[in-house]
Amino acid sequence: MKGAREKKPFEPGLIPPPGSLLDWRDGRHFDHWQDLPCVLCDKPTPLRSHSAEPAHKTCAESWIAANPVEARHGRFASDT
Repeated sequence: MKGAREKKPFEPGLIPPPGSLLDWRDGRHFDHWQDLPCVLCDKPTPLRSHSAEPAHKTCAESWIAANPVEARHGRFASDT
């Protein structure tokens, strides 16, 4: 059972082309309560992807550039 404070994932938008920037303006990307290790670099971050995966925006953008085929599956995407 999910806790009352736990945020549900929200609908992602478009996946930017490699080398482009993600648009993560929605406040749901920011966890005001806890920094967790980034899934890509292991350094603490308050940022979350659309699926609540802890990730720095710059790490996610670099991952998209390095993995353009995998990126099409939508691991990281911009806001709608």
